[in-house]
Amino acid sequence: MPIEILMPALSPTMEEGTLAKWLVKEGDTVASGDLLAEIETDKATMEFEAVDEGIIGKLLVAEGTENVAVNSAIAVLLEDSEAASEVAAAPSASASPAPAPESAISSPAKPATLASSPASAPRAAPEKAAEGARVFATPLARKLAAQNDVDLSKLSGSGPRGRIVKADIEAAANAVSGESPAASLAGAASTSGAAAAPQSANFETIAKLYAGRAYEEISLDRMRKTIAARLTEAKQTVPHFYLRRDVMLDNLLGFRGEMNAALAERDVKLSVNDFVIKACALALTTVPTANAIWAGDRILQFTPADIAVAVAIDGGLITPVLKDADQKSLSVLSTEMKDLATRAKGRKLAPDEYQGGSFAISNLGMFGIDNFDAVINPPHGAILAVGAGKKKPVVTASGELGIATVMSLTLSVDHRVIDGALGAELLNVIVKNLENPMAMLA
Repeated sequence: MPIEILMPALSPTMEEGTLAKWLVKEGDTVASGDLLAEIETDKATMEFEAVDEGIIGKLLVAEGTENVAVNSAIAVLLEDSEAASEVAAAPSASASPAPAPESAISSPAKPATLASSPASAPRAAPEKAAEGARVFATPLARKLAAQNDVDLSKLSGSGPRGRIVKADIEAAANAVSGESPAASLAGAASTSGAAAAPQSANFETIAKLYAGRAYEEISLDRMRKTIAARLTEAKQTVPHFYLRRDVMLDNLLGFRGEMNAALAERDVKLSVNDFVIKACALALTTVPTANAIWAGDRILQFTPADIAVAVAIDGGLITPVLKDADQKSLSVLSTEMKDLATRAKGRKLAPDEYQGGSFAISNLGMFGIDNFDAVINPPHGAILAVGAGKKKPVVTASGELGIATVMSLTLSVDHRVIDGALGAELLNVIVKNLENPMAMLA
């Protein structure tokens, strides 16, 4: 019988994506491993491979379609003996009303402030599923169900093939609390902030303030929506505190010049950022209790030093991760970072290349910024903001006035993971490594 090809989940947090391009057409014969389509997430565009072999009987989703839910049917595959006319018998994405799109980012919400579609209504709960029976639900639906004490086994899903989706959880939570969907929506708008407020109402209110003034309305793409949601969540839920130190860079700059001269034949040119990455990685191994992240109800402390580095790309930013950075030479780190940055700008990174890490670096020194405070990217425990190295008057160790190249560092710390004294110890080791760069090669 016809086989549905479903929208894949290309990362653990993906709930929906854009079908950017079909690489096959109806009637094409495909085998396992053949490329079917290009799927765009908020961070990257990835190729999707066939799992089964057969003939493409029907493409159910057009190229460029956004907000395609994970596990919804996007095409139908026929076996060799089947005719294209049998596609009509296969379940189609248009066979039943599609559920409301679910956001890939869900900020923590209380049961009384769950956003709900005006059209949704409490569903009649069928008899509890037989013990051990599998319950089909999206990852976001399961998360919301756990937050709101909703028993998935008692719900009837409105998604494809009866899958339980976000709207079903909202309806069930509203039924328990006695709120109407409209009241729930109003509560979300007043208590959950910009991330949960209806965007149209928010826009209309603000637009009235600028009536008669010329402006261009720019729609948010998937990446900008994700950045906005994640950073709003970070500032609202992560208790930041900030530690600042200046670094004398003259020894590092001299040492870097010598190394670049020696590495010229290998076409390797080290940047100050490469030394910063290495200094942070070694500091995390020297202060291992700071190499940690917040995991909801516990702390995860890591042995490897995996460093995420912010890279500006068209329309936003991404943080590729250099794994085991403490064990890699400066030349390897430099080469790997250049490769990751190049592919990041082309949105060609795989999810495992930009997810993870326990510590991040954001360097705006190359843009002439003296210093700034970076926002922690959850679940990381800290992020280092790096400013520009500039000539400044300083008091030398002998007490005399001199001139030195000084760079400002600001460490943003999650106080749930790292306390003040521990954060200070970590930043002091980073500074020590940068001011004594030769020791990082030992």
